[in-house]
Amino acid sequence: MPFTKILPDKLSSSVVRQIELLILRGVLRPGERLPAERELADRLGVSRPSLRDAVADLQDKGLLVTRPGSGIFVADVLGSAFSDGLVRLFAAHQEAVFDYVSFRRDMEGLAAERAATYGSDTDLRVIGMILARMEAAHDKRDPGDEAELDAAFHLSIIEASHNVIMLHMMRSMYDLLRQGVFYNRQVMFRNRMTRDHLLNQHRAINAALQARDPAAARAAVEAHMGFVEKSLADQLREEQNEGIAQQRLQHERDRTT
Repeated sequence: MPFTKILPDKLSSSVVRQIELLILRGVLRPGERLPAERELADRLGVSRPSLRDAVADLQDKGLLVTRPGSGIFVADVLGSAFSDGLVRLFAAHQEAVFDYVSFRRDMEGLAAERAATYGSDTDLRVIGMILARMEAAHDKRDPGDEAELDAAFHLSIIEASHNVIMLHMMRSMYDLLRQGVFYNRQVMFRNRMTRDHLLNQHRAINAALQARDPAAARAAVEAHMGFVEKSLADQLREEQNEGIAQQRLQHERDRTT
């Protein structure tokens, strides 16, 4: 008969599965430090030897890393999403900028639909809390905090979509954005009028999500990303025009010397 005895799991195997799921679901994030060994063992209700076995297993799987004197960290599991050569290629060509915005429009529109449908009340509360922090940061002269919260707002919607593949893929894309691979989003937030428009667009997205209206949520995201695309195109055009103007100025100076 095709049956074998069922063996009880080791405690370390249960720890491995729990931490794997926390990483898979995006609760534990790349680079995040885990609690100290004694505290983590207490939280999990296991012995420190069992915890060490689990950590060793997760290290072998490339999910955790131990840094001497610092502790245990979630590995940079996003780092392999794109090769270094491809990242440099993205950064070198403007075509990638607009393809990136188009990709985000499609994926985040879908994420917003899913969040309005499948997100829990707690998910929507988190999105609303981040928007409130954006509103508080909006009055500051330095746009840095608001720009960072912009990324957090969009990622919270993707988290609320409850699709782990989309979550990790989009976190990887946002990691490249934070590195300035596609464009400098800080520049977009320096213009006060643009900041006002962006905040109102985020409010519209949040309102549709809180109303649990999938179609309106997707439409609000698409309108927002359309505004981002136009703003980037205008910015690139202004930079190109300024470059040409600088050439003309230098040419006039050369003629008068």
